[in-house]
Amino acid sequence: MMTSIFPRLAAGCAGIALALAGLSSPAFAQDYGSAKNAGLIGEKMDGYVGVVGVGDAELRRIVNDTNIKRKAVYAGQAQAEHATVEEYAFTSGCLLISKTLPGMKYQAPGGSWKTRTSAPPERDPRCP
Repeated sequence: MMTSIFPRLAAGCAGIALALAGLSSPAFAQDYGSAKNAGLIGEKMDGYVGVVGVGDAELRRIVNDTNIKRKAVYAGQAQAEHATVEEYAFTSGCLLISKTLPGMKYQAPGGSWKTRTSAPPERDPRCP
């Protein structure tokens, strides 16, 4: 069952969650950061980022590049933790959503996009 590995995965994911935004060149990170701070992209429950709304080709490129890099990190870490990529990604998504700042977008448990306020974000009840 997925919830039984969450405490172990959460410990392994904690450092990864903060490092994921900086997976590429400084120029890309600046584009990613600008898009995230502007609410054009947000953290999803599955551990990946998504376009909030329609988005243009450049925004989709940023999201796709970020998600490819995240999946590679998740795959390596999941193997080390004896978990599936999906389990590791979900746990990372929980942590990344919890680390969003006010004004940033994140995916709520029902799938809708929310804007983080000063209150804790809505998270999936399976989150550690």
